[in-house]
Amino acid sequence: MATEAAHGAEMAHGAEHAAEGGSLVFHPMDQFIVKPLFGHGDVGMFTITNVTLWLAIAVLAIIGLMVLGTSKRAIIPTRSQSIAELAYGFVYKMVEDVTGKDGLKYFPYIMTLFLFIVFANFLGLIPMSFTTTSHFAVTVVLALAVFLTVTILGFVKNGASFLGLFWVSSAPLALRPILAIIELISYFVRPVSHSIRLAGNVMAGHAVIKVFAGFAAIATISPLSVVAITAMYGLEVLVAFIQAYVFTILTCVYLKDALHPHH
Repeated sequence: MATEAAHGAEMAHGAEHAAEGGSLVFHPMDQFIVKPLFGHGDVGMFTITNVTLWLAIAVLAIIGLMVLGTSKRAIIPTRSQSIAELAYGFVYKMVEDVTGKDGLKYFPYIMTLFLFIVFANFLGLIPMSFTTTSHFAVTVVLALAVFLTVTILGFVKNGASFLGLFWVSSAPLALRPILAIIELISYFVRPVSHSIRLAGNVMAGHAVIKVFAGFAAIATISPLSVVAITAMYGLEVLVAFIQAYVFTILTCVYLKDALHPHH
């Protein structure tokens, strides 16, 4: 197994091309292999991996922007302070618009989620980096944290009346039990869709870029591949922000349901 991990590590450095019977061979999914940061061997629960490294870099980048970048608090803001203030205002307005004034007390948690996903997505676009949000192990934890937080908050705030979220009182009485079952199923599917949407979009975009990079080795189509890579990279920059925004605004919607569960 250690041999296979070492082989995968070598392949993950780039799309390796080989002429085998006239066909082009490359491995676009090797960039998502989790590898030990030090040495070789199996990845255990406490192994420091490339995922660990880039998660730590994302956290340090957030601290650098939000703490060090705003430490002077100048009247005429620096670039880092301006970015921090824009991010703060953007998320604050989102929380206020979706959840109302009641949800603003949970703004720090939502702001942290947004910044972490944004930085993890953008850091993953750096060549030779690792995209942590392309792994379901990361996005599932984020989604489950939101799901459990919102569910516990709903019962703490509303008690048994939180179950009113599943009872569509505006529907005809005969349809309400059926709709309640549908609402209950959709509620428990939330963390699945919440996590898959983020990881799936990020993984797909990076895989497509790697495929185009593989074709760039062929001289006849190399110019087209370079154009395609440039276009896809620009699209991935947009996707990196949009997916962070979608994850965050869905968190706000779920929070609103916990605070105001009645249909």
